Amino acid sequence: MDDLSSHWKSLSLSEKEGPSLTLKSDQATTEFSMMARFLVKHSINLDAIANTFNPLWRSKTGFRMKFIGDHLILFSFDSKEDVDRILAAKPWSFDKHIMVILRYNNSAVVNISDMATVSFWVQVHDIPLRFRNKDVAEYIYGAMGFVLQPENLNDCDGGSFIRVRVALNISLPLCQGRLITLDNDEVHWVSFKYERLPNLCYWCGCLTYSDKDYERWIESEGSQSKEDQHFGSWLRAAPFMASRKSFLSVSGFYASKKARKSSQTHAGAQT
Repeated sequence: MDDLSSHWKSLSLSEKEGPSLTLKSDQATTEFSMMARFLVKHSINLDAIANTFNPLWRSKTGFRMKFIGDHLILFSFDSKEDVDRILAAKPWSFDKHIMVILRYNNSAVVNISDMATVSFWVQVHDIPLRFRNKDVAEYIYGAMGFVLQPENLNDCDGGSFIRVRVALNISLPLCQGRLITLDNDEVHWVSFKYERLPNLCYWCGCLTYSDKDYERWIESEGSQSKEDQHFGSWLRAAPFMASRKSFLSVSGFYASKKARKSSQTHAGAQT
C-alpha cells in the first residue's frame, strides 16, 4: 500500500479514480493528537497503557488510543491544553523504557526516523561559582543537544547546579560531562545528570535499550565484566524540588523603605 501511495503519479487513472477530491477543513475531526513510540521489546496492549497514563496525565475529558503500527500509538484528546501539558512534562516512560512522544498533525505521514528525539532536563554540576549561570550552562551543553528555552527561567537555577532543557537523540550515547578551560587556563570537569532518566544501556549509554539487551553483552554470554561498563546510575539526577526557593534578590534597605512609604502615601490618598 505504501509503494502504491508513493507512485500514484505514474499511474493511469480512470474516470472514477480522478480528478482528485477536495477535503474541506470542516470535514476534519476537531481533536488534538500525540504520536507515541514505545521502545519496550515485548508486545503492548491498550489496556495496560491506559492504566499507566490515565492517573498520570489526568485528562479532564479522557483520551482515545489507536494502534497505527508496530509499537506506535496515536493518542487523541478533546483539549489542546491536555496535549500541551503532557508534552511540556516530557520525558515519559513505559515499563521503565523511554517513550518518544510528539505532537501529531492529523494530515501528516508517520515516519519512524523522525521519532528519535526526546526532551530532558539536564542538571549541569560542578560549574565554578563565578560562571554558574544559565547562559554558561547552555553554552557547555549546547554541543551535545539542541537547547530549548524554558517558559519559566526560575526553573533553571538549582542552587549548586544549573538546569538545561535539551532535545536529545536517544540513539546516541548520553554525554556524561565535559572538560572546560577557564580563563586562567585551568582545565575543569563539568558533570551532567539527567532527570527522570529511564532504563539505559550501561555499556554504550543509549536509551533505545537496556544493558541486558546490548548486543556485545549477549554475544559474550555474560563473560564481560560489569566493571567495564562506561555508564552507570550516577547519570540519574535526584528529583528537582521546584517549590524550594534556591535564590532571592533583596533590594537595598533605603530603596525598599522608600517604596513602602510611597505605597502607604498612595493608599492614604485613596481613602
